[in-house]
Amino acid sequence: KTMQIDIEWEVGKETSVPYEKIAREIVEEAADFVGCPYDISVSVLFIEDEEMHRINLENRGIDKSTDVLSFPMFELESPGVFTEDLEEDPGNFDPDSGELLLGDIILNWDRVLSQAEEYGHSVERELAFLIAHSMLHLFSFDHMEEEERKEMEEKQEMILQNRGYLR
Repeated sequence: KTMQIDIEWEVGKETSVPYEKIAREIVEEAADFVGCPYDISVSVLFIEDEEMHRINLENRGIDKSTDVLSFPMFELESPGVFTEDLEEDPGNFDPDSGELLLGDIILNWDRVLSQAEEYGHSVERELAFLIAHSMLHLFSFDHMEEEERKEMEEKQEMILQNRGYLR
């Protein structure tokens, strides 16, 4: 399977954290984990806190910043289950490459750094965690209810463990 992962760094400062490597690993692992049968395309954007606040307000009407936002291109009837209906809408696929267009992940780099410190683990682990979380959203998982939240957390944890990102 091929994965088209577009990574944009729109943060004013450089970092020694291998964010591209982590993004690729976790996007691939999440797609494998849910058994996605398609080649996929996903975009990962790194921004600063102020910009995240603006995007959150503009898109969700929430007047504060957040750590990560997921913008799925489609909604699966049941989370992580790929049915033929996906193929009935050609808009779900890149016309040139045939890749399933999953959507966009937007990460707040300031929050990645502060949360890693707050939770006492590495920046790498925090970044991997947020990307795994966001990828599950792109595959229609959610955490509105306690049961869903637990299931999502277990899946995130397994994705991270599979790639050696331990607590």
